[in-house]
Amino acid sequence: MESRLPQLIERDRRLIANALRMRYNPVVIDRGDGAAFFDPDGKRYLDFGAGWSIAHLGYSNQHVRDAINRQLAKTTYAGLISSINEPALDLAQKLVDIVPCRGPKKVWFGFAGSDASEVAQRLILMATGKKRIVSFVGSWHGTTDAAMGLSAHPSFAGQLGGGHVTKIPYPNPYRPPFGGSADNLVDQCLNYLENYLFPTVCPPKDVAAVFVETIQADSGDVVPPADFMPKLRALCDRHDILLVIDDVKVGFGRTGRMFSFEHADIEPDLVLLGKSIGGGLPLSSIVGRADILDVGSGVALFTAVGNATSCAAGLAMIECVERDNLAANAAKNGEYLLNQLRAKLCGYDVVGDIRGLGLILGIELVQDRGAKAPNQSLAAKIVYRAWELGLILYYAGMWGNVLELTPPIILSKAEVDEGVAILAQAFADALSGIVSDEAVAQYAGW
Repeated sequence: MESRLPQLIERDRRLIANALRMRYNPVVIDRGDGAAFFDPDGKRYLDFGAGWSIAHLGYSNQHVRDAINRQLAKTTYAGLISSINEPALDLAQKLVDIVPCRGPKKVWFGFAGSDASEVAQRLILMATGKKRIVSFVGSWHGTTDAAMGLSAHPSFAGQLGGGHVTKIPYPNPYRPPFGGSADNLVDQCLNYLENYLFPTVCPPKDVAAVFVETIQADSGDVVPPADFMPKLRALCDRHDILLVIDDVKVGFGRTGRMFSFEHADIEPDLVLLGKSIGGGLPLSSIVGRADILDVGSGVALFTAVGNATSCAAGLAMIECVERDNLAANAAKNGEYLLNQLRAKLCGYDVVGDIRGLGLILGIELVQDRGAKAPNQSLAAKIVYRAWELGLILYYAGMWGNVLELTPPIILSKAEVDEGVAILAQAFADALSGIVSDEAVAQYAGW
């Protein structure tokens, strides 16, 4: 049978706006099975990207599918802004019960992590009457205008706005922002805020909130030192500043705990959730203090928010994470994956660092370990070659030189071994010159 792939790839090129495309290869998803999917020709791909962490439970979870089908059999639409639906209430109750943040708590629903970031800013500024927000260099909080203004990633360097946001260095152990040693890295970053910026250009009495990712995913899967979050929470408390944690990419078990900040034993004021929360369907949420989320009636809404089908899928997803102890699976197989990557890849001088927590890992590629100059072209070739060999992953990072691994958290040990073997082959092939510059030129990726 003649392959349909060339036709589909050409239709994609002709019909889909470049504004929403970020292609790393011409993969086509037709159907899924667990942590893998198949293209229309029947070729299987083990997915170490999970659609940027959306396919949390893989591509064929029966419990989620049954929940979706049951709700669709009742109605194709039920929302929240001018009506009530039970699946949204059930999911909201679950989130209030399991998200460990300061209360009394309520829930806001949206469609994606971007709108959760934007709305959180709006409500916080309204509720506090303050005018400033602090975020971190390297952060990625979304792609609406306000979310891009909150972020500090090279992809948004040309974006105007966010004039009320002060951005400070993130404690990156591999690339210390102040140079030199990574000793006392957290103190260096937070002292810069508290003892330099606060007394000069950013008065703490004007700061409404600090927005932070406990692991900076899109800047290169940066895992900060363990004392970062406790010290940041304490700083916020000293100055009556809200702490907002963006768990959009790493929540619901990916780091080995249900929520990433649980590793630090702290409670934020608000938590942003997205990507995996919808069980594969569009959904986002803000969970946290009712006095912030109740600041005004109808001041942050979209017509289809709280869609019953997405909420039913979200509740089913959480039930699977809890029932199947998938956070523990992410911790165990994530550690195994990290160790295997280090064993197989650290012999290459182009591998500067391999890091991670649970099932979010990054492999930072450099020209050589001594200079640490980013190696984006090699990242592109390895990702492309891995696709040819049947493994999906992406590259990200401040310089586009970090291979990111965020597989479905159902990943098995056998699938770890399979994926690492393919990735090791992709490394060897890319370094030997098998992948040409021309092959990857049309797939700009990050």
